[in-house]
Amino acid sequence: MMGETPKFKVKKKKLGSYPYLSVVFSISLALFVIGVFGALIIYSKELERVVRESVKIQVFLQSRVTEAQRLQIQKTLATKPYTAKNAPGAVKFVSKEEAAKQFIEETGEDFQQFLGENPLRDAFLISIDENYHDASKLSAIKAEVEKLSGVFQVYYVENVIDSINKNVTKISIILLGIALLLLFTVVLLINNTVRLALFSQRFIIRSMQLVGATSGFIQRPFLYRAMAHGLLAGVIASLLLIGLIMLGNKRIEDLALIQNTERLIFLAITLLVTGILVALISTWRAVNKYLKLSLDQLY
Repeated sequence: MMGETPKFKVKKKKLGSYPYLSVVFSISLALFVIGVFGALIIYSKELERVVRESVKIQVFLQSRVTEAQRLQIQKTLATKPYTAKNAPGAVKFVSKEEAAKQFIEETGEDFQQFLGENPLRDAFLISIDENYHDASKLSAIKAEVEKLSGVFQVYYVENVIDSINKNVTKISIILLGIALLLLFTVVLLINNTVRLALFSQRFIIRSMQLVGATSGFIQRPFLYRAMAHGLLAGVIASLLLIGLIMLGNKRIEDLALIQNTERLIFLAITLLVTGILVALISTWRAVNKYLKLSLDQLY
């Protein structure tokens, strides 16, 4: 009818009901970046493990060594502390016939035809524990093994091992530095995002204070929502990371060979916990800040 005043519905803001989509999106993105970098660290450590497992010393036997001597040497080497017990085939015997066959397959040249004999020697390939991967310890191992009865010579590629140690140290320092910087940046980003989201709630917080609500009562709904949003963001980031890993396994050949499923699961759990903790702490700090502001400062 004419003259009636139009009615408008005003949506009332509830305590703790700040716009959460941007918060969840920001936290999910930040956690996903951390997850990707964490996965890179896991894969790099697994690659290092594979490379270190390939570090072997060759123990060449004397030409007239008996079967009993050979078995005794193998038994002795298997019990040494520097032998990698967890590596498959830690002490592997390679006969001179096998060595000749492998050489011919790799080079395409049959040296036995013009030499008239097989000059190679029976040998053991020993996988060395990574705690002994330095020049001084390997040199001591070489001297010790060469004293065994029936051993002709011990050989290992010293330059390759030194190169592995130097590169692993450099890469570890670089990755650690980037990880700390990235973690600081992500925490700062999440903290600022939560603070901006709670900015719209500052007057509601003050109103609750004026009617006598305690700080704990005001903080509680914000903290509950923060935990839920952090958990949701962690789930989203973990699912995105799993999807990326599955895509990587399809696109990159042999990537699964350096995949540590247990560590990746632990990484996903860490993302969930990190999402909850960072969102919770950031929200508590932001609400606590607005609780302490004066009315003039709120504007």
